[in-house]
Amino acid sequence: MADQTIKRAFLDTEDGQILYRFGGTGEPLLLMHMNPRSGDEYRELMPMLAQHRQVLAMDMLGFGDSDKPARMYTIEDYAKTVIALLDGLGIEKISILGNHTGAFIAGEVAVRYSDRVDKLILSNAPAFGEMGKARLSELFDKGFNIKEDGSHLIERWQARSRYVGSAKLNHRWVLDDLKCFGHPLYAVWAVGNYCMGAEERWRLIDCPTLILWGLDDVQEFERLGLAKAEDRHLVAKVIPHGKVIEFETGTICMMNQIPEDVSAVVMDFLNGEE
Repeated sequence: MADQTIKRAFLDTEDGQILYRFGGTGEPLLLMHMNPRSGDEYRELMPMLAQHRQVLAMDMLGFGDSDKPARMYTIEDYAKTVIALLDGLGIEKISILGNHTGAFIAGEVAVRYSDRVDKLILSNAPAFGEMGKARLSELFDKGFNIKEDGSHLIERWQARSRYVGSAKLNHRWVLDDLKCFGHPLYAVWAVGNYCMGAEERWRLIDCPTLILWGLDDVQEFERLGLAKAEDRHLVAKVIPHGKVIEFETGTICMMNQIPEDVSAVVMDFLNGEE
């Protein structure tokens, strides 16, 4: 059953409608999801944070229930849609939590629109390097393709069997996957074209920053040939004023699996507590 404290609405933009979820009151906090998920990635976390903040979670264009843009989208384009959402809702300044792809977008917003960002939380945003960029290009070229015999359905179900741990959660992931089939993997392309310059961009971040890592997720990056686990330390070197917290059991699904732990750390940071 959906949490009744969280509502849904659409915002019109020049490239299509964006679905966003919202709830709570107080200082605003925006949650940015990973590829190929949607704002549903924060279904467990949003009600907890909404007890303390006005919380928003948008489906990025090309994902979830937002429209598919007519052109390929860059990280800079996605950052622009964040500002479109803030302007549409009359929000002058906001804190942002971005996970995976969402972290790259959040970081770009903090650089490009620094006057609009209060605090920044970057979660599981690896230093991809040449190896990661090549692997992302391979994933983009492969894409999500509909197969005549329907075998793509079971393939997506089995893709995360090692770490999802719940049939109900995996079902939600697969639903998000299927909404991307037949379309380009916009965010994979966007990150692949952005990642080599991300470190230089992030050196320009000057707002208070929290860096989160799920250590199981970090190991998954390495297993997939995307980034070396040890290279996660490069992010803290690029943003030396950032505070780093690691979750020993944090998987790619950690926003769903350990929301209490994530919520506590996020609220401590936003409230300025150690």
